[in-house]
Amino acid sequence: MYPVTEDQASLVEMVTQFAAESLAPHAAEWDETHYFPVEVLREAGALGMGGIYISEEFGGSGLSRADAVLIFEALAAGDSTIAAYLSIHNMVTWMVDTYGSREQRAEWVPQLASMEALGSYCLTEPGVGSDAGALSTRAVRDGDDYVLNGVKQFISGAGAAGLYIVMARTADTGSHGISAFLVADGAPGLSFGPLEKKMGWRAQPTRQVILDDVRVPVSAMLAAEGEGFGIAMSGLNGGRLNIGACSLGGGQAALDKSVAYLKQREAFGSPLIENQALLFQLADMDTELETARTMLARAAIALDNDDADKVKLCAMAKRVATDAGFSVANAAIQLHGGYGYLSEYGLERIVRDLRVHQILEGTNEIMRMIVGRSLADN
Repeated sequence: MYPVTEDQASLVEMVTQFAAESLAPHAAEWDETHYFPVEVLREAGALGMGGIYISEEFGGSGLSRADAVLIFEALAAGDSTIAAYLSIHNMVTWMVDTYGSREQRAEWVPQLASMEALGSYCLTEPGVGSDAGALSTRAVRDGDDYVLNGVKQFISGAGAAGLYIVMARTADTGSHGISAFLVADGAPGLSFGPLEKKMGWRAQPTRQVILDDVRVPVSAMLAAEGEGFGIAMSGLNGGRLNIGACSLGGGQAALDKSVAYLKQREAFGSPLIENQALLFQLADMDTELETARTMLARAAIALDNDDADKVKLCAMAKRVATDAGFSVANAAIQLHGGYGYLSEYGLERIVRDLRVHQILEGTNEIMRMIVGRSLADN
């Protein structure tokens, strides 16, 4: 129903080669040492992966959301942690390119698309998770500037990024009182908490972003005052597809490892791959991934076409794909027996990395709420 075009197949081949050569061989070491490979991200930027679905005017690749989900799945097969950061970075680049003034786009998009500057998305706060409209970080107008104060939580790339898109309250009118600001690294009053100790995603830094009287010019506001929440939510539609695709890439890598293992491992006189019960398990894993892949493609096309049901479909796809990726990776550990629990086989790392995908970009419970409300509102 959603065939891959010849151009898309060539694109996937290029990204798969990059992931196999530049990501996969180092993924275990990066995870163990908590190393954030900025130099490899710049290699990805040189290949056009810093601005995948960004217009070409300022250096973007000009591809579609349907192309992007294929790219992120291929990247995640090499290293789901780095692929997931690239997803977040692309969301930041897209926000600047879509909502920024010409001056903002000219300044930031070339740096972000090449990944000379990395991007971080600052929405979540310590006391405000899923209820993002209740955020308390404030931006107060002072002459030709805004002064920002607050703390952002769980920020990927914090401390390494060159640009932070910060959602801050400019009026006490709920979600309608939130605005978006471009805050450059090095701004006086901008600091970061310690590195979070995490179950997974160890190869990318996650820290608090602390804003203590950070002064930015009025020209640093993205779009108009009060439009920040809408910008944040529109960015998350694509972010949900991307993170779902990253889950598929990790899940597919786990399935491929399982097939190879069952072919070479013998028990009770024959290869495990000949055991019908295990074949059924592999079939179920493959079906879960292919079902989610189809759902992602459907939602990506809806987002590309700006369809009326795009928000619902992106929520559905995110939930289905992140659940499927984690489920398949977890099943792969079981198929490997005790070996699946050892770090050298790479499966426990995939499981640790994919678990958070069911939480970020809106928890899967929030995805169900979005879908349910769409039915109730009809």
